[in-house]
Amino acid sequence: MIVTLRGAGLTVGGVALLATGFTYGYPELAVLGATAVIAQLHAFAHAALRPRLSVTRSVDPDRVARGEGSTVTLTVRNTGRFGAATLVAHDKCGRAGQEGATVPVPLLRLRPGRDTDVSYPVPTDRRGVVDVGPLQVTRRDPLGLVSVSRSHGDTARIWVYPKSHLIQAVPAGISRSLDGRLDRVPHGAITFDTLREYVIGDELRHVHWRTSAKVGELMVREHLDTSLPQLVVLLDDRAVSWADRDAAGSASFESACEAAASIVAAATREDLPVTLHLVSGPAAGGGRIRGAARGLLDLLAEAEPAPGGEELLVTATNRLRQHRPGDTLIYLTGTAGLADLALVSGLKGPFPSVAVGVLGPRLAAEPQPAGVLLLRAEDGEDFAAVWDGVTRW
Repeated sequence: MIVTLRGAGLTVGGVALLATGFTYGYPELAVLGATAVIAQLHAFAHAALRPRLSVTRSVDPDRVARGEGSTVTLTVRNTGRFGAATLVAHDKCGRAGQEGATVPVPLLRLRPGRDTDVSYPVPTDRRGVVDVGPLQVTRRDPLGLVSVSRSHGDTARIWVYPKSHLIQAVPAGISRSLDGRLDRVPHGAITFDTLREYVIGDELRHVHWRTSAKVGELMVREHLDTSLPQLVVLLDDRAVSWADRDAAGSASFESACEAAASIVAAATREDLPVTLHLVSGPAAGGGRIRGAARGLLDLLAEAEPAPGGEELLVTATNRLRQHRPGDTLIYLTGTAGLADLALVSGLKGPFPSVAVGVLGPRLAAEPQPAGVLLLRAEDGEDFAAVWDGVTRW
C-alpha cells in the first residue's frame, strides 16, 4: 500500500489543522483537519478491499523467429457481485531474468460480472526468452490518496528464435544412404547395435541363436543404420570468445546463433539427426523427428554468453570425444576464440568430418586451423553462403 503525494499532503495538512484548531481554539480549523484525516482513513479502507478478478492469458504463437509477430491476449473478469472495480493495470513483459518493461492495460470501471479482452504485441526484435505476466493491478480510492498493487493471473513465456537463413546443402555421412537420398559416399552398411527379445514380425534370420540358447528365449539382433550423416553443432557460448560483447550483447554471437539455427533448419528439412551442444554444458536434440527441432531452437533462444574460459571448452571436447553423438562436427565460435581451435582440431579422430565456423568482422591476421574445414563469415547470411560453397566435407 502506497500513500500518494496528494494523500501525504492531505494527511500532514489535516493533522496540522487539528493541532492548530485545538491549541488556539478555532473549531473551524479542527473540523477541516478532522475531515482530512477521516478522508485519508476512508482511502485506506477503500484500497484495502481486494477486487475479485479472474485473469486468463493466451499467447499466439509462443515460439517465433526474430522479427515475427506474437500477441498476448488477456481476459480480465470482475467476479465480484457488487460494485464496479476502478483499476489501473500493467502487464509485465520483458526478457527472462531481467527487469522488463510493463504494458498498460486499460481496465477502468470494470463492472461486476463483466469481462474485457485486451491484446498487445510482444517485442520480438531480439532473440531470447520473453516472460509476460503476472498482471499488476493497481487499485486507488476515488480521491487518489492511496494506491495498492497486487498480482493477478499466471505467467507465460515466449521463445524468440534466431533468424535462420536457407542452406541448400547438407554434408554427406561416412557411408551410402540406404534410401538413396545421399549418393556421394562409399557403399554403406547396417551395424549391429544391441540384442532384444523377439516380437512377432521379426525376421528369423536376425535371431541370435547362441544367446537365445543361453537365456532360454528368442533374442534378435537390433541393427543401426549408420548411413545417414549425424550432425553435431557445438556453439561456443563463452563470453571471452566474442570480442564485440558489451552491455547490449554481441552481434557476432547473434550471428553464430543464426548460423546454428540455419543448420538445424536444413537438417530438419532433410530429416537428418542433429544435436546441439553449448560449450557451457546444455545440449538438445539427437532425433530425426521433426518436432525435435523445437528443443534445439528453444536452447538457441535461451543461450547467452556465459563466464568461463578454456576449461569449459576442454570439458566440452572431452565429453564429445567420449560419447561421439555424430559423425560431422560443426563448431561455431567468434574471432576471440581462434586461439582455442587446437582443442577442436583434436576431435578430428573421433569425428570423420570437423568444420569450424568463425563469425565476426575479419581480422588482419587470423590463424588457419589444421586438419579441419574453416567456414569464415561475418554474419549469419554470409555463413549460409559460405556453407553452400563447400564442395567437399
